Amino acid sequence: QVTPVESGGGSVQSGDSLRLSCVIRGYMSSGATYCAGWFRQAGLGREAVAVIKNDGTTIYADSVKGRFTISRDNAEDTLFLQMTSLQPHDTGVYYCAAVRKRCVGSGLTTVQALEIMADAWGQGTQVTVSS
Repeated sequence: QVTPVESGGGSVQSGDSLRLSCVIRGYMSSGATYCAGWFRQAGLGREAVAVIKNDGTTIYADSVKGRFTISRDNAEDTLFLQMTSLQPHDTGVYYCAAVRKRCVGSGLTTVQALEIMADAWGQGTQVTVSS
């Protein structure tokens, strides 16, 4: 059982930037097939923020398009989320998640598949944005 290790959260002002990192040992290196992403939870709801597949395809929530960028360093098994122009509604606990297979499922979007199939979830890092 792999537990990803996230870092980079913090408290910032509106308009600031943060870069989150997540080390997921054994999931991305050596040409692995994988799907990984970031989710955030504020209150009771969990929202998918961004997903990346091993072929480099990226998917973003509408609320973060143009502001957030997901990327990875396969050699270091590390997932990143660069967040710019942060706003108070971006506040939440950010979790990384991954699975060592393609994120596909009958009737499921890639994001839905990742959320269901992920077998490695980080413990979360808090991001607080004040106005």
